[in-house]
Amino acid sequence: MEQVYAFGRGDWKSIEEGNEREWLLGNGLGGYANHSIIGGGYRLYHGYLTAAEVAPVKRYLVFTRTQEQITIGDRAYDLTSQEYANKPSKHGQHYLQRFTFAHIPTYHYQVEDIRIHKTIALDYGHNTAVVCYDIQNGQEASSLNVVPLFNYRSAGEHSSRSDLQFDLRQQDRLLELVPHQNKDMNIQFFASHGTFVSRAEQGEDALYEEEHSYRFDNRTGFKGTDSHFTPYDIRIELAPNEHATFYFVCTTETLPEVNGFDIARAYQKRMRELVEQAGYEDVFARHLVAAADPFIVDRQSTGLKTILAGFPWFTDWGRDTMIAFQGLTLATKRFAEAREILESFSKYEQNGLIPNMFPDANTEPLYNTVDASMWYFHSVDQYLAYTGAEEDYAFIRERIYPTLKKIIRAYREGTAFSIQMDEDGLIMAGDGLDQVTWMDVRVDDWVVTPRHGKPVEISALWYNALCVMAGLAERFGEDSGEYRDLAARVHQSFNEKFWNTETQCLYDVIDENDGKIRPNQIWAVSLPHTMLPREKEKQVVQAVYKHLYATYGLRSLSFMDEAYKPIYLGELMDRDAAYHMGTTWAFPLGGFITAYCKVHDYAEEAVQTAREMCAVFEDHLRDGCINGIAEIFDGDFSSVSRGCYSQAWSVGEILRAYVEDVLPHLQPHSHMKTGR
Repeated sequence: MEQVYAFGRGDWKSIEEGNEREWLLGNGLGGYANHSIIGGGYRLYHGYLTAAEVAPVKRYLVFTRTQEQITIGDRAYDLTSQEYANKPSKHGQHYLQRFTFAHIPTYHYQVEDIRIHKTIALDYGHNTAVVCYDIQNGQEASSLNVVPLFNYRSAGEHSSRSDLQFDLRQQDRLLELVPHQNKDMNIQFFASHGTFVSRAEQGEDALYEEEHSYRFDNRTGFKGTDSHFTPYDIRIELAPNEHATFYFVCTTETLPEVNGFDIARAYQKRMRELVEQAGYEDVFARHLVAAADPFIVDRQSTGLKTILAGFPWFTDWGRDTMIAFQGLTLATKRFAEAREILESFSKYEQNGLIPNMFPDANTEPLYNTVDASMWYFHSVDQYLAYTGAEEDYAFIRERIYPTLKKIIRAYREGTAFSIQMDEDGLIMAGDGLDQVTWMDVRVDDWVVTPRHGKPVEISALWYNALCVMAGLAERFGEDSGEYRDLAARVHQSFNEKFWNTETQCLYDVIDENDGKIRPNQIWAVSLPHTMLPREKEKQVVQAVYKHLYATYGLRSLSFMDEAYKPIYLGELMDRDAAYHMGTTWAFPLGGFITAYCKVHDYAEEAVQTAREMCAVFEDHLRDGCINGIAEIFDGDFSSVSRGCYSQAWSVGEILRAYVEDVLPHLQPHSHMKTGR
């Protein structure tokens, strides 16, 4: 069952509209390729090869894209789509007949009677990109001129002409570029056909493609421009009616021995196998299984797998990893990688905390999170729920269980960032400028969403962790009494202190009793081990549904709250002010769907409602990042992707909720007829 997204000219009536849809490929190292469906540079991150020098970090854009011009007699056609700062835009999308994405992107151009298919792919496991062409020439001879654009800068930065200094070596079909910024880097560009033509003879200006303007970054405060290095054209002559296939390879490693078309086919084959391995016939589930893949990558420092939080800029974050874990690795049946991820984070446990994030420079991790360690228990528990063989329990006992003991001890006795169990058994966290929950924005000395004290989701996760620990202790022949006794104390304290009679749902934080209605309370209903009586669980679900549900996720604050921010847009300060103050987040919707089905006992009507909540994401999979789910949306009219265009926990939680809470409970006649 082939998974193909197809777009036509109605999707790029203007260059602005065409650039709003993007595609993404991952190479399993943290490197990636991404661009818009019309091939126009829309954001600073766009490129055919952003290589990860030290997986999955130190990511550098080295190969921006290729630009094509075709000449037939005295008629020249430029297929380039690009907006510029101080000169007219180029509208090559006028010749773009169709764009398809079948695990890899293909641009279908028609120029007079010439058909041009251009496909981009990555060599999985390598910092290598290929661009493949399939051209059916028309009745006249023609000449195709391809201009490769090179760079060497951190992903998301920008370059000026002075930054783009390279030592060059060109011989036969190979061009080598060594950036002056890093003499250890050797960028190789190979052309299977064509003639390299130096642009130096045209003057220095011809060596640079300058003043690229990026509408996305302009909206978020960047008003500058970007430049790229263009030292050579590749000229390919086409005879009348000739059918020509050729490819280019760009790599920061050794040139592959196989051709570009084989690399493209291998990328597609691997993706198809991953989808089949997951075992779903449902088209929507299959799409999400494919969407999960780019996030699962190598981490060189551990020699194990990890999860990138989001594209195009995040690295691996502990909290995001553990929330996304169940959907990305368990629902997709990627159990070997799940084990590696659990072990990878176990290796970095420190004082009861697992890392909040691994910095991009591959230095020491940051540990400023109270919830990552708690979600870690949930990930371990769900791993065993999906697998459950003796060898899986043996793995947990040998590699993971000692870490779990350390975490429980540290949370009881106290650890960094004011994380400590109080006398009532509940967990306190955060103080001063520390922001240690997922609502963690701080601008200098301004703590935007202070949640110091006892956050509701931390207490819910703590109780769940104690129950998981008790079960493991019994399984491993150890005394579980202390965990069960403590869980009982937490249960009592939670029910005594967290219920807000005024709002008929849970306080967001106690002991100061923050009554703002936020999505954090939903995990007190959706986790496997919970504390509320069923009637109160229903009231929590009803309150969250009324105040927070916004089609593509849950708002981070009730729209009725006077502090509510309806739009996430503008410069960084404006966006930070809205990030957790009303902005819609996709990932909490997974917990909401689970909770909604649970409190309605998976009745047919409830499951159908949950199905509809998932079905709307099929529309989103064709918007923003193709086959991805964005990090966030506006609180009002959640339509435009904001933040990362594809986020690990967004994809993971919608996939998890759909295959766990919806698909198994659908009536036979009601399966989603989704996909294209």
